[in-house]
Amino acid sequence: MKKLRVGITGIAIESSTFSPHRSTVDDFRVLRGNDVLARYDFLDAGWAAEVEWVPLVDARSLPGGAVTEEAYAELSGEILDRLRSAGELDGLFFDIHGAMSVVGRSDAEASLAREIRSIVGPDVLVSASMDLHGNVSRELVTALDLITCYRMAPHEDAWETRERAARNLVSRLRSGGRPKKAWVQVPVLLPGEKTSTRLEPAKSIYAAVESVEALDGVLDAAIWVGYAWADEPRCQAAVVVMGDDVPLLAKEAERLAQSYWDARHDFAFVAPTGTLPECLAQAVASDARPFFISDSGDNPTAGGAGDTSWSLDVLLNTPAIVDSSLTTVYAAIVDPEAVATAVAAGVGGTISVELGGKVDSGPHGPVALTAQVAAIDADDPVAGTAVVLAVGGLRVIVTARRKPYHLESDFHALGLRPREADVVIVKIGYLEPELYDMAADWLLALTPGGVDQDLLRLGHSGIVRPMFPFDADMAAPSLTPEVF
Repeated sequence: MKKLRVGITGIAIESSTFSPHRSTVDDFRVLRGNDVLARYDFLDAGWAAEVEWVPLVDARSLPGGAVTEEAYAELSGEILDRLRSAGELDGLFFDIHGAMSVVGRSDAEASLAREIRSIVGPDVLVSASMDLHGNVSRELVTALDLITCYRMAPHEDAWETRERAARNLVSRLRSGGRPKKAWVQVPVLLPGEKTSTRLEPAKSIYAAVESVEALDGVLDAAIWVGYAWADEPRCQAAVVVMGDDVPLLAKEAERLAQSYWDARHDFAFVAPTGTLPECLAQAVASDARPFFISDSGDNPTAGGAGDTSWSLDVLLNTPAIVDSSLTTVYAAIVDPEAVATAVAAGVGGTISVELGGKVDSGPHGPVALTAQVAAIDADDPVAGTAVVLAVGGLRVIVTARRKPYHLESDFHALGLRPREADVVIVKIGYLEPELYDMAADWLLALTPGGVDQDLLRLGHSGIVRPMFPFDADMAAPSLTPEVF
């Protein structure tokens, strides 16, 4: 049997167009050659063994603000150049997020997919793996041959999804050829914190995806929530069902889309919510330890700038946090200048800095802070250098580069023990698995920032209207799929 030649490439970032942060090439980790292949453990699986995998380039970044045109031109240009010199391919595995915004552009992934198609021609099958918080426009779905996305939020099935996208590609190259795709958008745009598959109604809606995939004549099914913090026409929910039985594909795509639309009023936040002062008051009064609070408006894993200082100002002006016997950890705020000052002072030194609010100063400008340097980690692979600043019972993690704090080991690297803390405040939306399991209780604080959970106060103007929840009383839409 002739070996298939399948290229692998990707570019992935989730970009808030409401954040003043701008993502540059320096924000991306770029892999080439064998480093691309090493990223995908499933290439050693039996179904992949008879394939010559051709690595191109893979570029991915922590979520952030919109990508600069210069960065996009450089990264996408390298993908296209390497594709031109890759030789004849049978297929291409396209590993993307689906919510990359580029300054001055719209629907960047679709534009790139069209350029890829112009190079590889009409006969090469292109299969995309996506985040369920990506967006699927008509332009994107028609430029691709196969497309799927995660079925879990938090994304515990990310690698399973990538393997499924690659395995489906190889299977269709071996037999079956190009599948048909039934696609329909659903005019609903909700944040991930209201659509977690841990809870209803998303739990049941997404459980139905696997039952659709299991039907004869169906290859794959997927539901995209869309990305709420970008202001583009493509931003809304979408459904794609792929396979060979066209009437069945259309029927099931419409059924999944209808279930999502019908549940639009039932989606709720993953935890009780409140203002940050309200959440702090409940945390202090509670006996549950550790008590976690999500500082959701500046979540760097949703696209926040990471340096919004509004919440830090609230903490410093809450006596129950700074002037009590409680131990409170705040993770984190990015400020390279403050980090450099802390490193120069050394552990045990006292510094006075203007902290945060330098990239995203909208909610609050820099906060004056006098603190003792409690810890320094100069070798953090993500943060670059991270320090802990102590003010009374408050421990503030400050990083030289944006970093999310999702793992217990992230805290341990700085000598912090979150399980032994009273209150842990993390710039995040829904708690990632390790934090969720660690929390004795938790609340979602509705704080300002580039990924504000209150979508209506952000000022969307580029999305297609009517759209729920922006037009709460809109008429029921037509959810009849298009088949490609």
